[in-house]
Amino acid sequence: MNELTNYNESVFENIKHIDENGIEYWEARELQKVLEYKEWRKFEGVINKAKQACDTSKFNVSEHFVGADKTIKMPKGAKKIICDYKLSRYACYLIVQNADSRKKVIALGQTYFAIQTRKQEISELEYEKLTEDEKRFYQRSKVRKENYALNQTAKKAGVKNFDKFHNAGYKGLYNGETADDISKRKGLRYREDILDNMGSDELAANLFRISLTNQKINNEKIKGETPACDAHYEVGDAIRTTIKQVGGTLPEEMPVPDKSLKELVKKEENKKFIDTIK
Repeated sequence: MNELTNYNESVFENIKHIDENGIEYWEARELQKVLEYKEWRKFEGVINKAKQACDTSKFNVSEHFVGADKTIKMPKGAKKIICDYKLSRYACYLIVQNADSRKKVIALGQTYFAIQTRKQEISELEYEKLTEDEKRFYQRSKVRKENYALNQTAKKAGVKNFDKFHNAGYKGLYNGETADDISKRKGLRYREDILDNMGSDELAANLFRISLTNQKINNEKIKGETPACDAHYEVGDAIRTTIKQVGGTLPEEMPVPDKSLKELVKKEENKKFIDTIK
């Protein structure tokens, strides 16, 4: 790559990708070029240091550094598999923090990713200022997006009976309860959405279940409906065990909100907030 002469934030924005679920990521091979590392071997060393920093900070390394090996064409029709990663914004931040700071583009990257990471932290702080109903809308929006991603992953793994697949996760998290069991316990009408009738903490527990199951199926390359259902159950059960161990409230013991989100959406004061999280 030629020496970059005009540095601005666009060099990082131009290589940013957005997946089908609206989640942003950067490809390591593209970031390597922008950061002016000619050899993958040296850049991979920086990535490994960033991984260590991620682990030290108690973050899930595989969530921020997702393996994405590629097959490239070689002379005479041969093919070669090369290592690559899909990087989160936080992963990019750790990479530029561990890269050669003498390069002008590295300094720019440190500023850019630090600012953007700080913006995410501010968003988390702002979350605490939301009302309980606003937190419910926010968590429900995230659950909807993660459920879509999980459904796509499950479909690729070979799942056809999605009721069975999702019930496996509920059974693990809710001590054997299916979606219908949860609905009856909450006193809901027929086919009323149970997720619309959860508080923010219960939604957060289910969001973790959904996200972690998606990671497990992808990372372990699980194939087949039964193994996928088993994985979903295992994740739900593991989260339930963790809640017990830390002295938290089990999901079936969490209070049922007085009104569903569908009822609340009719309130004028909630409409503007809902529009901001769609």
